Amino acid sequence: MKYIKPIEQLIQESEESGEKTLKRSLNAFQLIMLGLGVIIGAGLFSLTGLAAANNAGPAVTLSFVVAAVGCAFAGLCYAEFAAMIPVAGSAYTYSYATLGELVAWIIGWDLVLEFSVGAATVAISWSNYLVKFLAYYQLYIPPQLVHSPFETITLADGQQVHGLFNLPAALVVVLMSFILMRGTKGSAIWNAIVVSLKVAVVLVFIALGWNYVQPQNYQPYIPTNTGVFGEYGWSGILRGAGVVFFVFLGFDIISTAAQETKNPQRNMPIGIIGSLLVCTVLFVLFAHVMTGLSHYTTFKNNAAPVAVAIQQTPYAWLSQLVILAILVGYTSVILVDLMGQSRVFFSMSKDGLLPKVFSEIHPKFRTPWQSNILFCVFVSLFAAFVPIDVVGEMTSIGTLLAFVVVCGGVLVLRKTNPDIPRSFKTPWVPFVPIMGILTCVGMMAFLPLDTWIRLIVWMAIGMVIYYTYGRKNSVIRKKAQEIDTK
Repeated sequence: MKYIKPIEQLIQESEESGEKTLKRSLNAFQLIMLGLGVIIGAGLFSLTGLAAANNAGPAVTLSFVVAAVGCAFAGLCYAEFAAMIPVAGSAYTYSYATLGELVAWIIGWDLVLEFSVGAATVAISWSNYLVKFLAYYQLYIPPQLVHSPFETITLADGQQVHGLFNLPAALVVVLMSFILMRGTKGSAIWNAIVVSLKVAVVLVFIALGWNYVQPQNYQPYIPTNTGVFGEYGWSGILRGAGVVFFVFLGFDIISTAAQETKNPQRNMPIGIIGSLLVCTVLFVLFAHVMTGLSHYTTFKNNAAPVAVAIQQTPYAWLSQLVILAILVGYTSVILVDLMGQSRVFFSMSKDGLLPKVFSEIHPKFRTPWQSNILFCVFVSLFAAFVPIDVVGEMTSIGTLLAFVVVCGGVLVLRKTNPDIPRSFKTPWVPFVPIMGILTCVGMMAFLPLDTWIRLIVWMAIGMVIYYTYGRKNSVIRKKAQEIDTK
């Protein structure tokens, strides 16, 4: 038996009010800003150059368009679910309503891994950028306080010292958790401020750089393929799309805030699709200016391609502004990751699959504050004591897996519950969901082996918890067993 959670029950939960429910305070604009907060991160400032140098050349702009189309397939499916089932939990909740409890657990547990590792990894990287930013002003933090105890640092005089803990990384997690605990509205205001700063820096780069674009840098716009798949030519554009695809990831986190959104049937689709559209336009313009300022070959093996491009203008001070944008951008990514993580656990706890502490609501702030505190401690300790190469790069396998389930869920629900009111309907079904599934499975197939190993180990831990606690305390199971005994 699948133990599927009835759609009617989910809709009823979304309409509950009172001190024990999440506060509905987000509007469409704040949802778009929430999406921009996690999508526009440091990846834009690094992956764009790598995709241009190694794969697509100046046609990296087309790579962004292809990646955006792939995201749009999943985004349209998310929008239908988020408008129809406006409760916290995102893909976890949607899979519970279509594919059953076990699949829902797998997706929920997997999303939490992505949010946790993502928040810790970004916090450690944030600390590294902070050191660079302060060094420009001759301000230095002792190296022992910006590295984990498992790292050895070579000082300027050749002396080697061991790190103690990464203090800035831990502090930024604590700060973002505190903002999150104070309430979603306050978090949204903070997020709107930092997103505005990030977007401003991107727009300044585009506006100032446009006058110094050299048309010869676009020749040829699509470099001739080297004979190797993915190295220039049209295959390079497609491979480049796979690289920059990860810059877009994060729009799905908007759906975790469905239960805190005013008029979610209208605002959730606007937030999801709107953030994707805004980011696509910004990314294409950004990539066009960057490859126009400096020839794409100059970005080879360079993790800071924007700094290379800026050197072709009289505005060298922009490089420091870009680092500031990365710092600001990372804080919003950490904030939204922590929010998504706690909201998924909130839904799993409400369903009885996790202890009740994860769904306890603060009487004043109306947030799952105890869950926020637990994750604050866990993620901050992780960021402080684990080196970034062990934490690993923030990968997308969990998100892509969630995309596949959501796209599949739309197909299933159109068959099993065709008459449920849908204020937003995914267009061109089954074409859009099927293309979403194929795109995401294709992306997953090219992810590195260590990402799959990490996923398998984490899932093994999750299955132990599910069969020892979740299965026994599942609300849906208990109700089904009560019906069977009558």
